[in-house]
Parts: sequence; structure tokens; C-alpha cells
Amino acid sequence: MAVGGFSKLPSGTVVVALALPHPADPAERIRVVVHAQNRQRALTRLSNLGFRGTRLTGNTEPPTPDEITAVLHHPDGLIWRAYHAKLSDPWHPISTLDRT
Repeated sequence: MAVGGFSKLPSGTVVVALALPHPADPAERIRVVVHAQNRQRALTRLSNLGFRGTRLTGNTEPPTPDEITAVLHHPDGLIWRAYHAKLSDPWHPISTLDRT
């Protein structure tokens, strides 16, 4: 189970934001934001990247307007940064996440 939430966009798509353990250091948390056709597809995308068993229950930490803008402007529609990052810290493409 992951802490997070979602926002449904006027186009019918959703943006899902989750706090997950960092793959290389489970003690560290990251914030992952995904743009997809629906919540299940967003979770499937994360599962395909190795974040197995990720579930979204509730909507306690929905994506902020800045997170929605950032993910909509990214070509992959999947970004991350440290959970406690400053608002001015950049978002990173998921391909840059160290999974070792």
C-alpha cells in the first residue's frame, strides 16, 4: 500500500502521485507522479518498472497542480523526485532512477 492520491483531468485521464520506497535504498522515500488513462494503468506502469504490489487506497495525498503540470509536460508521463524535496528541486524522468 502506498500513500498518495489521484486527480482526474477534464480530458478523462488521471494523474496519480505516490510515495514509494526508493528501489536502491528502501529507507528513503520518493514521490512518483504518473499520467495515464486510468488509475489501474498508472499502477500497472509502476509495476512494470519494478514497483511490485503498489496499491492506491484512498486519496490522502493527491498530486499538486505543480506536479500535474510537470508530468503533463514530460514526454514519458512518469517522473520522480525525493519525497521531502524542496518545491524548487527538479523532477527527474523515471529512467534516471537508480534501481541497483
